[in-house]
Amino acid sequence: MSPRLLRMLGWGSAAVLGLLTVTVFVLVLIPAKDAVLPTKIKYGLVFDAGSTHTSLYIYRWPAHKENGTGIVSQVEGCSVAGPGISSYADNPAGAGASLKPCLDRAMKIIPAEQQRETPTYLGATAGMRLLREENSTKAEQIFAEVSKAIGEYPVDFRGAQILTGSEEGSFGWITVNYLLQTLVKFSFAEKWEHPQDTEVLGALDLGGASTQITFQPGVPVEDRNTSVFFRLYGTDYSLYSHSYLCYGQKQVLKRLVAALHQANLSAEISHPCYPQGYQENLTVAELYDSPCVQAPSSVNPDLVLSVMGTGDPAACATAVQRLFNFSCGAQWPCGFNGVYQPPVRGQFFAFSGFYHSLHFLNLTGGLSLSFVNTTIWKICNSSWEQVQELFPMASRTQRRDACTASSYTLTLLLQGYKFNYTTWPNIHFVRQVANVDVGWTLGCMLNLTNIIPSEPLTAVTELPRSIWIATTVLLAIMLILTFCLLTAMCYQRNSSGYEQL
Repeated sequence: MSPRLLRMLGWGSAAVLGLLTVTVFVLVLIPAKDAVLPTKIKYGLVFDAGSTHTSLYIYRWPAHKENGTGIVSQVEGCSVAGPGISSYADNPAGAGASLKPCLDRAMKIIPAEQQRETPTYLGATAGMRLLREENSTKAEQIFAEVSKAIGEYPVDFRGAQILTGSEEGSFGWITVNYLLQTLVKFSFAEKWEHPQDTEVLGALDLGGASTQITFQPGVPVEDRNTSVFFRLYGTDYSLYSHSYLCYGQKQVLKRLVAALHQANLSAEISHPCYPQGYQENLTVAELYDSPCVQAPSSVNPDLVLSVMGTGDPAACATAVQRLFNFSCGAQWPCGFNGVYQPPVRGQFFAFSGFYHSLHFLNLTGGLSLSFVNTTIWKICNSSWEQVQELFPMASRTQRRDACTASSYTLTLLLQGYKFNYTTWPNIHFVRQVANVDVGWTLGCMLNLTNIIPSEPLTAVTELPRSIWIATTVLLAIMLILTFCLLTAMCYQRNSSGYEQL
């Protein structure tokens, strides 16, 4: 073999070995950056089947959970047309059919490949609790039909059930505190953490058939029937929570008319909370169509009653107060009707009916209790003509109930839940927080994520694009030089063979 060829082989081998060494050195010393691949997003559906209407809420959260609880956000809310499902007692199939437009909407939002693993729940509240008391068979038929309707969609339907009052109140409490970031917040260290030295907030909920109060008391809860425990984001919470059935706004308005009727059993009812000059007719059967009101046995259900407003604020306040029993006795402190309640403590968020009844009178902006009292008194002292002028865009029912609803709200908060002039500023009336409707459904979804399996984050080693390009070029050069080296070696062997011949 010629000396020139040997020198070529030597230099080629050295070049290849040198490039290999440089490449390995570069790959070892390049500062790798750990990057987390986008996590899979999971979805969940929750139907809020309330006493007056039903809504579907679409939630989502990353598959990786924080301390056992998903970081859940609301994607969209869909209002179901028509009344609450309890109103379909004589037409159960109608209850199921009413849900389908919102389910169709959800299927357009959730990716098709994830729909079958989307947990779906229907929670019914006080309206269905009342129907179950009145006629359990009809309640079961409604649940069968709504379950059938939801089961026709490609979702992971996990059942329809009636929430207990404690669950409804507690889930509302979770919603409020989650949205206000008292349970978990994103820190400057770019991770979700439990906030230190942060007081949680109480929750006040007023629906159509029940009302709930939930808060973290400063003393041990003495009645275990009102004691609730939660573990969220790695932290334990001990709460007081109670729900009063038949003290929702719709049922209270009905109970008040029934109480006025029973006072003299006359076909003409003077209503001090209705504006003076207002008049309407209704039958006894319509008035006593709820388990919250019991009709006198001697009254003909077809009898037509005439209800006339008298616009008397003092008499209105007295009539509303008669719906409560404020006596607590010596056993323990109470809210009303003898139900144990420790003293209210901390800040409270009041939503649903609490917000709507006072917002109608523009009284939700952190106003003083004296101003709120004065405004409600003026409304209750107004004539039907004046009320119509004050609220030209409102419905007839809203105008009629403006005095009654606000008077009841004030009585419930002050004499029922024992707020006063000192603690009144601690109540914040809200409909939404961070563009999310405040209610029990988000809290329910957060709680349910504790039983939804989590998936670990997937980490990869990510290199800057320029480094990848340089490395690729080096490898290409190595391959070319290796090819040249092998070609030269083959040439050497062939030349040696010729020389031997």
